[in-house]
Amino acid sequence: MGVGAEAVVALCAVVIAVASLVVSVYEARVARQHNRQSVRPLLQLHRTWQQGRRAGILLTNVGLGPAVIVRTTVTVDGELIGSWDKATADNVRDRLPARPSAVTFSADEVIAISYEQFLLSVASYDPQADAGFEELANRRLTLEIRYESLYGGENFQVVLHTHR
Repeated sequence: MGVGAEAVVALCAVVIAVASLVVSVYEARVARQHNRQSVRPLLQLHRTWQQGRRAGILLTNVGLGPAVIVRTTVTVDGELIGSWDKATADNVRDRLPARPSAVTFSADEVIAISYEQFLLSVASYDPQADAGFEELANRRLTLEIRYESLYGGENFQVVLHTHR
């Protein structure tokens, strides 16, 4: 009977150890998911048109972590122009009578927390003078930005679609 009691105690110890391991693995997984979410970037693209103020296409990072740019694509009238770099911005601006300002970036560039910058803009919006720019930004241009957090591999995206 003494051997049977020792076996039961040993079996209970093994069950407790396995249960403890399962709980530890689960807690580690939950903590890792929480850590990833706590530094998740969230990029947003907006168009803003307020007379007399800076206007155009605004990029913001409203997430809790920096965004690492993976890839960008720009299309105008359904035609792929390229990635959002200086050459593409110049190509887009050359389609307009007045050249708006442009801020570009490259792949692997990091967009900081609380980043807020116009990618394409005019300093003082005038609905008549800037009608061509507004029409391009609203109806002809599509901008897609693929990005990830510092952890990598999430393949987040933000897209500025045309209004038809």
